[in-house]
Amino acid sequence: MRRVLAALPGLVLLGVVVWVVLTRWDVLRAGHPAYPITLAVAAVLGAVLAIRGAQAPAERPAGGGRRVLRALGHAVGAVLVLASAAALAWLRPFPADDVALPALDVPDDASVAVVDEIGTIDLVPAEPLTTGLVFSPGARVDPRAYAHVLRPLAEAGYVVVILRPPYGIALANPTQSGAAISRHPEVETWFVGGHSIGGVAASWFAEREAAPDGAVDGLLLWASYPAADLSGTALRACSVTGTNDGLTTPADVADSAPLLPPTTVFTPIDGAIHAYFGDYGPQAGDGEPAVPREEAQRQIVEASLACLDG
Repeated sequence: MRRVLAALPGLVLLGVVVWVVLTRWDVLRAGHPAYPITLAVAAVLGAVLAIRGAQAPAERPAGGGRRVLRALGHAVGAVLVLASAAALAWLRPFPADDVALPALDVPDDASVAVVDEIGTIDLVPAEPLTTGLVFSPGARVDPRAYAHVLRPLAEAGYVVVILRPPYGIALANPTQSGAAISRHPEVETWFVGGHSIGGVAASWFAEREAAPDGAVDGLLLWASYPAADLSGTALRACSVTGTNDGLTTPADVADSAPLLPPTTVFTPIDGAIHAYFGDYGPQAGDGEPAVPREEAQRQIVEASLACLDG
């Protein structure tokens, strides 16, 4: 029994890695490499801990204080390993569904080119305008899940860069937008934006890089709110929200409104929920929709185009 208990934390960690890889392999390949690399390291660690635990002495060695300290150290180590396993399990992403993926599978002569980079998915129009959008996904959401809703913006001529944030959390690297902007010198006017926590990260970056001193001219929030006080900036800000959103509620939006510029355009989508801003299935804690997804997304695209058009 002692050997089983000693090996258990390693087995749990290894089991979580196997579960995530088997159920989300396609998403792992399409996302930022940080999470797959961490999973690989965790798998090796789990295997080593499991083997060492299985080889532990069957009986507790005799001794006084040292034995207590050793047991305490093992207990703390086991808690840390199990906490790491829980964190890796929580990071398991929401996958893009069959509505989103075809927006990235386009012929070579299409009006929008899809360019895969390590940290981004770029949607580049054949005849681009001088305005672009860097978009940060919601927490743990497959970046490809936004392709269907963002593609119409690229088809209208706007360069759209969808970020692949580390671990699927935009706040893990809130300055990631800067590298995306520097890769497109042809774009003169930049908006940053995002869905949910992605919008929070975008607002953090916008506050630090707001024009005229910085590269950011506008902010587009989808079911989100600002992380900093932007009320004194000249940013062209737009907030598109769902009235039935259970995660970024209308109250959340109203409470954070004073942090946005006074010229901010607020567009509530009647009956829309949090998960309607992408195509990745239902999300725990969300509200009940009162409008079809297709109609809600049509209005989201319309409001976003109006924002970029200025």
